[in-house]
Formats: sequence, C-alpha cells, structure tokens
Amino acid sequence: MIIAPAGASRIHWPGLRLGSAAKTASIEAEPAYPMPRFSVCLFRCILLLAGATASATLFAQERQLPLATPAGLTLHQVEAAPVSFKGRSALNLTASPAAASTQPAPTKQESGKKKSAAGAGESGRRDHLALVDGLEFTDGTIEVDLAGEPAAGAAGGARGFVGVAFRVQPDRKTYDCFYLRPTNGRSDDQERRNHTAQYISHPEHTWSALREKTPSRYETYVDIVPAAWIHVKIIVAGDKARLFVNHQEQPTLIINDVKSGAGAKGGVALWFEGSTIAHYANLKIQPAR
Repeated sequence: MIIAPAGASRIHWPGLRLGSAAKTASIEAEPAYPMPRFSVCLFRCILLLAGATASATLFAQERQLPLATPAGLTLHQVEAAPVSFKGRSALNLTASPAAASTQPAPTKQESGKKKSAAGAGESGRRDHLALVDGLEFTDGTIEVDLAGEPAAGAAGGARGFVGVAFRVQPDRKTYDCFYLRPTNGRSDDQERRNHTAQYISHPEHTWSALREKTPSRYETYVDIVPAAWIHVKIIVAGDKARLFVNHQEQPTLIINDVKSGAGAKGGVALWFEGSTIAHYANLKIQPAR
C-alpha cells in the first residue's frame, strides 16, 4: 500500500505500473510524493546486482552441442561434415586441404613405438581445432563421444590421434589437451600400449618434450580401438585435471600440474591430428560454478 502525505497532489514512483483503472484513478487523486534519493539509488543498485547475478548464472550454465552439424563451432584448419557413423548422427572432422598439404607425417616416436627425442615430429605441426563459440572455460567438466582412425594413405606413424583441447587461447596455438591414440590400445607391443592416452600443453609442453623429461607421467594405457565410439570425460579444477574414458569410475590419466596454471581460462575445442579421420557427437560442457 502507498500512502501519500496530506497536502500533496500526486504520488510519483518511478517504474510503478498499476493493473486496473480504479487503482490508477485513486492514485492520481492522491498527492505527489517523490521517492527519496537514497531509495532510488538503493533500488538501482539492487537491479544492477540482480542483472550481474543473472549474467553470471547464464555464463556458467551448461553448454550442449549434439554435433549433428557444425553449428556453434568455429573451424580452424578443419573441414566438417555431418554424417552417420556407427549408427549415430555425428560430425566428421578432417584437416582442411590447405593444412593437410603442409602437415608433416606423424613420427614413429609419437605413435609410441620408439623412444622420442625432444622436439621430434614437432616441426611444421598444425593445430586442427573446432572451437566452441562464445565460451570461456576455466574449471569444470567436459564430456564428448569421439572416434579416431588413421586416414587412408596415412604414414606408418599415424595412430588416429583424437581428443579435446581446453583453455584455448586466441592465438589457437596455446592450450591444454587430452588426446588418445586409438590404434595403440590393443597393440601387441606393450610400449605402444603404454602411450595410448596423452596430456599435452602447447606450444611448450609437447608430447615429445614431456616424454623426454618425465617419461610415463603424462601418458598411459587405456583399452580402446580405432573407428569406434569412445566416451571421454575431462574434469579440470585449478592446476589439476582428470581424464575418464568409457564411463570408468576411476580416471585413466591424472595430471596434478596442468601447465596453463590454476587460474588460466580460454576456449574449448575438438582436437585431432592431421592424419586422422575424427568423429564427434554429444558435446557437453559444464563450467564450475
């Protein structure tokens, strides 16, 4: 109820709207009594805070892309095509012709066959990314179904490298990433099996540099095969990240020193190496609140 002091002619309350003519007539007959300056300021502050809270909530909301089409993605050195793969709608990603023509062949070291030398296979490397539009990611959970296999005619070191990059910077060369080497998963060579899942942080902490400095810390075995759907879940919290494969309760790979640092932020992208035919479906991103 609004009560006007005696002697005033009309109440003026900014933003007030009455739902009936009777109420309007009654108020018009009442005297004017401006809202105190302090109340106006307080009211505006409340509105600003409410708007900021709503924006923050929207910013942290879950993002889901079915990946039946490239909608919602920015392609970097990538070609995308909607396809049906293993009975499901999916997005087929391959290297763009311009990038593929200058892409170096994967080395046997990267495949996990032989011991690497720091920097091996990195010269001329291309970053193939399909970036999620309008997303800034620091911590949270990323889930996606993916599959990778070597392209026809790929060099002997091709392994179907496929994964997810996070905290991607605007230069599209700086990011953290978990990826898989699907053809290693059931190899008869135990050393190759040990290099099935990999963490990297480009451009400085490449697979070869990490393997040379700290063998086995940033890669491990997981039972996967090429050209088959693999469910991947990544949980990032500060400088820690966990990779879960195929709905396992325990992580496949644990990283306790994410190289981008605890407070880093950036985009999320589907990632693959240029010799790979990659398929993706059902991307879900839940930023930490």
